[in-house]
Amino acid sequence: MIEYDLNDPNISPASPAYVFVRYDTGPAGGWRLISKDAVRGNGFDIVEQPGRKQIVWWGTGQTGISDIDRLRLRVRGIQMARVPAGRFVMMSLPGMGRDESIDIDPDPDLPLFYMARYETTIAMYVDYLNECGGEAGWNRRMANSSLCGIVRNGDSKFAVAPGRADYPVTYVSWYDASGFLKWCGLRLPSEAEWEKAYRGGIYLDGDETRKIRNPNPERTFPWGDEKADLGGLYRCNCDGDVDGFPRTAPVGSFEKFSSPYGVCDMAGNVAEWTLDWYTTPYHVGLDGFRVMRGGSWLEAPAACDAVTGATQFPIKESSIIGFRGVRRP
Repeated sequence: MIEYDLNDPNISPASPAYVFVRYDTGPAGGWRLISKDAVRGNGFDIVEQPGRKQIVWWGTGQTGISDIDRLRLRVRGIQMARVPAGRFVMMSLPGMGRDESIDIDPDPDLPLFYMARYETTIAMYVDYLNECGGEAGWNRRMANSSLCGIVRNGDSKFAVAPGRADYPVTYVSWYDASGFLKWCGLRLPSEAEWEKAYRGGIYLDGDETRKIRNPNPERTFPWGDEKADLGGLYRCNCDGDVDGFPRTAPVGSFEKFSSPYGVCDMAGNVAEWTLDWYTTPYHVGLDGFRVMRGGSWLEAPAACDAVTGATQFPIKESSIIGFRGVRRP
């Protein structure tokens, strides 16, 4: 039995916590993720209410645990946003219209999924690096405290630069992002998932209920169609330092202008890796470009819209690229 307290009063069915548990069996074991199939209780995977939680872990005999007194556990949570099942208006094409792996139009009718409310932060990523040893996933440019802020100490441990814990992690390749998400049991969003979380479905409560109609299902930005800097009020972190932040901003700084599901910073701050490919005749069969969405702190306000995107090789590490995860039940 694993017990813990979830004290965040903001946790709700619309904004649940994704809770995952990792365990270590001893010096030679290494940290591992407990599978969803191996647990029961009210405190694992998608947790919709705060309070005292219990997890019953089945099948521990198959994990190689010989001495229960040496077992170490770490319970972590990521705040998510619920995106109900149903249709939405997809304005872009997978792979920006150049995905040669498919020959049909995308299905705008998606099942229920959950998306991280905030971009992955430096503090979260440092936790991952320290548990996994940091052999992969870190590069020296991350030490720049104005563009990222992950310091490598003499003992090969990592620390967050002062004041940078809540900023989005940058200089992460597509492979780095995938590694972090595999560590916690999530994955990158597809372009369709990303766009639906950005715009909202035709019905915000989903097609099964159909009580809350989206007032603007073809919106240009998460908050609507108003320009990102209309009237001198910046609705996202973009345009260099004109918006009040010299580069990136702490995640959630523009929470007032979130998506219809409460997903923050989908416009600006850092461009976000997606799962989808962008291929050309020169890259068929190779690990070619991957698509990013949402614009960044460096973009002009108009380039942070729902359709405009960019592509990069998956090995690219940049001060304008970050990511967030998704989970399907």
